[in-house]
Amino acid sequence: MSASWANPLSARRSAEAAAADRVVGRAVAAGAPAGWRGLIADWSSDRQAFKVSWGKAMMWIFLLSDTFVFSCFLTGYMTVRTGSAVPWPNASHVFSLNIGGTELPLLLIAIMTFVLITSSGTMAMGVNFAYRRDRVNAATMMILTAGLGETFVGMQAFEWTKLILEGVRPWGNPMGAAQFGSSFFMITGFHGLHVTGGVILLLIVAIRLLRGSYEKSGNYQIVEIVGLYWHFVDLVWVFIFALFYLW
Repeated sequence: MSASWANPLSARRSAEAAAADRVVGRAVAAGAPAGWRGLIADWSSDRQAFKVSWGKAMMWIFLLSDTFVFSCFLTGYMTVRTGSAVPWPNASHVFSLNIGGTELPLLLIAIMTFVLITSSGTMAMGVNFAYRRDRVNAATMMILTAGLGETFVGMQAFEWTKLILEGVRPWGNPMGAAQFGSSFFMITGFHGLHVTGGVILLLIVAIRLLRGSYEKSGNYQIVEIVGLYWHFVDLVWVFIFALFYLW
């Protein structure tokens, strides 16, 4: 290796080592056990490299793992559907609503999608207010987002009830391929569980905002972290909507 490349690399390693030594020094000063010194140095160097808070980094890691899970579910669904020898149910008929004797295909699904996408907008407004340290408006937007999310879950429960009354089951389906029921209930149910968890999380953070729990530290990043989760849930629904209802 030439000197022109070696010197910058050596300087960079020296800087990283010095930063790690400072962290270890603080840990020792705080009385941390000697066996943890290397672990603390390793984790701290990663934090310095990525320049991101622990909370946001852990949320991104969780969302990445959840992306793999939903990808496996949707890939399995597409494989089952394309390989089915029995005709797949017609989505326009299965997910239609009969209002006044007129069959309206995908009306409920369109409303559900609109509600969830709208909630993504209110969540973004909540994050904006939080970074302005306007805790009342931030909490209001989060409560509104939670209300839209709960509305979505309620409409999904209505959709499930309608299909169950029509004879659709995880193990059978009078409208076509038996795999339709298991695929639909598993994937939409898993997504609905995520939405429900998000609603609970939104309400918890909103209550803490109204109580002024983050006022002393002035750190409202938890609102952005919850927003990352909520936007992910909305994005997943776009793929479910396209593959289950439009395909």
